[in-house]
Amino acid sequence: MKEEQRSLLLQSSSLFSPPQGVKLSYGTAGFRADASILRSTVHRVGMLAALRSLQTRSVVGLMITASHNKVTDNGVKIVDPSGGMLSQEWEPFADQLANAQTPEALLSLITEFVEKERIPFDGLQSAEILLGRDTRPSGESLLEVAKQGISSIFGAIALDLGILTTPQLHWMVRARNKGKPATEPAYFEQISSSFRCLVDLIPNETESNKMDNTVVVDGADGVGGEKLEVLKNMLTGLVIEVRNTGKDGGLLNDGVGADYVQKEKVVPRGFGSNDVGIRCASFDGDADRLVYFTVPTNSSSKIDLVDGDKILSLFAVFIKEQLSILTKEGNENPNNNSQARLGVVQTAYANGASTDYLKQLGLEVIFTPTGVKHLHEKAAQFDIGIYFEANGHGTILFSESWLSWLEARNNELSLASAGSEQQKAALRLLSVSKLINQAVGDALSCLLLVEAILHHKGWSIQKWNELYQDLPSRQLKVKVVDRTAVTTTNAETIAVSPPGIQEAIDAETAKHLKGRCFIRPSGTEDVIRVYAEASTQEAADSLADSVAKIVDRFLGFGSSKQ
Repeated sequence: MKEEQRSLLLQSSSLFSPPQGVKLSYGTAGFRADASILRSTVHRVGMLAALRSLQTRSVVGLMITASHNKVTDNGVKIVDPSGGMLSQEWEPFADQLANAQTPEALLSLITEFVEKERIPFDGLQSAEILLGRDTRPSGESLLEVAKQGISSIFGAIALDLGILTTPQLHWMVRARNKGKPATEPAYFEQISSSFRCLVDLIPNETESNKMDNTVVVDGADGVGGEKLEVLKNMLTGLVIEVRNTGKDGGLLNDGVGADYVQKEKVVPRGFGSNDVGIRCASFDGDADRLVYFTVPTNSSSKIDLVDGDKILSLFAVFIKEQLSILTKEGNENPNNNSQARLGVVQTAYANGASTDYLKQLGLEVIFTPTGVKHLHEKAAQFDIGIYFEANGHGTILFSESWLSWLEARNNELSLASAGSEQQKAALRLLSVSKLINQAVGDALSCLLLVEAILHHKGWSIQKWNELYQDLPSRQLKVKVVDRTAVTTTNAETIAVSPPGIQEAIDAETAKHLKGRCFIRPSGTEDVIRVYAEASTQEAADSLADSVAKIVDRFLGFGSSKQ
């Protein structure tokens, strides 16, 4: 490393001291904490993003957001060249950078890492980082700090794209590295035109004409509501009413948003008795999660939730249906290699009833540990991989090789049998691949895909919600001295340590009809999470309580369940 570069790194990092007594860890969500202690961390992630860009010789992204967290929090994460999350191999280095106590220690870490990873660090190689932030008040100043971190690396350029949803930034990084337009107008144009194509391909005999074409969306007082106001004017055949846009004085994620609606199962602020029976949806703060709901009666604040598991099931039904139409003439053409391997990826938090339903459809269902990065990686192994967490984060991945085959097949069909059911199925699948955000879960694009499929099938939200009946469940947190004392296997469904705890959980679970329960350590705080399912809500509550007590007995402070 040249002396000028060393000097610049030392000088830049000396301006920002890491928070004393705080150890930060780079997880699925990047770094996340109270915004007041993040300046040093964000500055260093700016350096990290520049190094990642140099090493991959590609454009990377840096997003300032804390998603569904409260408004006083913020966070920072890197978008890899694929549009996905930062490579897991780089996460330990991110942790070391964030927690280095002195500029000298930081410089030593960077020098060692640059050598180990053979990162071109002579100033001749350029790096480009696309920057975005959500609507949090702390975002603008933290973004400036990130720019300073980026500019401390020779050859690194920061391009500030302003206020974006997190999925928009992921989409833009992916597009840029594929040599495609990577602007917000290009994003809006692609998803709106793909939606229009799907609507135009709705069969004439469908009952969609009888459907209410209005959806009311809770924008969580965040960036998603703001962007949806723009997008809705580009759509035909769908009326979107946006509430909690962030423009009416509401507080981000406070009694609103997908996380609140999914966990509390109550109406968000701004919704109530006037919305009984209407199709409603909620985004989270940075618009990478989506859940639907209805208000069943005007006498209660409770909702009927249609969560990520149900969204996954809707997508799976539609895609399986289109693949079936596409391969109807498969026997007539020996070269018709259209048997796509379609897979569904879930975590242990998926409701057991959804897993049973998907398996009954004949779908291949795979489980991974919690965390989008694990789901995404597994889904990418299929020709078409669909993943969703119950919290509403998910997407559909199409392999490049299968999409190439589909493009060619569509061209063949357009010549041989234009307007045939097979060709329409091919066009629908191509439209889905362009509408869905293949980089990451995206509330805006998923909303449009849900709406297009419901209209295609002529389904009300009530009919959609009746695909299967969720098993009652309960989630709890137990404060513990050391969360790392719990280790798990089998996609986090079995506790390996401490010894004896799994046997105690199994004994408790066996007491309940359709009982299922697992524990896992939180990725961010010293708590153990408990998830329980059973045939009745009372039984699920009882199972969760019993297992929380087991965790407390093995690991806790006493009676510390939250």
